[in-house]
Amino acid sequence: METKYETVKKGIKADIIAGTYQTGDKLPTESDFMKQFGVSRYTVRRAVGELQNERFIYRIQGGGMFVDDWQSERVTQVNNKMVGVITTHIADYIFPNIISGIDRIVSNSGYSILLSNTHNNHQKERQSLIRMLDSNVEALIVEPTQSALPNPNLDIYKKIRDAGIPVLFINSHYDELDFPYIHTNDLEAEQRLTEYLFTQEHEKILGVFQVDDSQGVHRMNGFVQSYLKHPKISYLSEIVMYQSSDEMAKIFERVTKIMSSENRPTAIACYNDKLAIQIIDVIRSLDLRVPEDVSVVGFDDYQLSKYIEPSLTTLVHPKEKMGIDAGKSIIKMINKEPVESITYDPEMIIRNSTARK
Repeated sequence: METKYETVKKGIKADIIAGTYQTGDKLPTESDFMKQFGVSRYTVRRAVGELQNERFIYRIQGGGMFVDDWQSERVTQVNNKMVGVITTHIADYIFPNIISGIDRIVSNSGYSILLSNTHNNHQKERQSLIRMLDSNVEALIVEPTQSALPNPNLDIYKKIRDAGIPVLFINSHYDELDFPYIHTNDLEAEQRLTEYLFTQEHEKILGVFQVDDSQGVHRMNGFVQSYLKHPKISYLSEIVMYQSSDEMAKIFERVTKIMSSENRPTAIACYNDKLAIQIIDVIRSLDLRVPEDVSVVGFDDYQLSKYIEPSLTTLVHPKEKMGIDAGKSIIKMINKEPVESITYDPEMIIRNSTARK
């Protein structure tokens, strides 16, 4: 359990790292911190004393407390050979393969990785970034959080850039930042997948997409653009959009309602394989068969997708390759070598979850 002085120290340090207090700024008094954190003067002094030792704060006798030039001090301390990796998730879906690929490369160069996950939440992303700065990582590999929405953490990313810390984005990126990135061509890949369903004589297709990250937005736009190439049937398209914070039970209720209609879609294009596997269960609960009654496609080629019944038609996310390429790129960036962004064109894998109408 975190002690009171640790809570105070962590809170003041987080504000300094995040830029609430800039280098040279005068800090609130001990009495102010006592009121802010609801602690004793001894607790505040102990926290401030440790921050002084770590060169985040300095005192002027009779003048108060000030923010030290902690970023310059950080440059002299960075010798722990650590690369920070921040993803939306760590232990499930495609992420273990990505992280394994990163670790394989950076460990060969003498680096270790420090992991953190955001659960696709901006506040947790902020906490992760501050933790990485506090840990003096030499570089960062980041999967952006809710990348289709305005990001409240751009201030910290800009501080990271100004501190000269290399940053590489994976899966998506923030348009406001010019860091290199590695991602898949989601829009064109989803277009090809939708076109494949058209060749199987499916005209009324339901698309279900998560739209608070750019991957989902691009996949949805690929679905829409494919329909726009076929104006005679474009009115038959249907889309369900959701965000990662939404209750999935409500999304499945909407899908159930659509698929229970008399003129229901004959195919469903899903944001990813994880969703597609859940949608197949929804379809079966309606006494419909996959693919005889409804074809289902996913995206990412999740490890289980080939083993479920029926096996899932999908697009390949180059999980381990992305990790390996990210590891190689970040080592180049640490060594101040030029790095270009990378875009993959996902391969389509046709399995048993699709059939001709």
